[in-house]
Amino acid sequence: MIKIYTSPSCSSCRKVKKWFEEQNIPYVEKNIFVATLNEKELKDILAKTENGTDDIISKRSKIIKEQNVDIDSMTVKELISFIKENPSILKRPIMIDDRKFQVGYNPDDIRVFIPHAQRIAMWQCQEGRCPKYKECDHIKQIKDDDK
Repeated sequence: MIKIYTSPSCSSCRKVKKWFEEQNIPYVEKNIFVATLNEKELKDILAKTENGTDDIISKRSKIIKEQNVDIDSMTVKELISFIKENPSILKRPIMIDDRKFQVGYNPDDIRVFIPHAQRIAMWQCQEGRCPKYKECDHIKQIKDDDK
């Protein structure tokens, strides 16, 4: 199941949720300011990053600047504790499932969350190989997106 970590005032979070709904892809939303992230979730997120804390923490965050926090010198335990106390330092939205991880809304990159069978069907439609090409919902959606 895909989890999307969000905050209420985040426009990118709203775009991501809308995209998942339009694709009929189920997800679980976790508002980082309402549901405190637990240690297991944070370790899972960190384990899937390519660049560690740079992928998920906003170094321009007000808390980090004002308190002159050096994230890179923290132990994992200290980092997790700091994030739990200050969830606003996290970049948003964070999307994660068993294998994939993405931060922020990027209309091209987010497509990795489309299930494999659905991607194949869309590709077939785009290539004109679909037997119902003329009335295909995938083609209609692609044409609408191009407008």
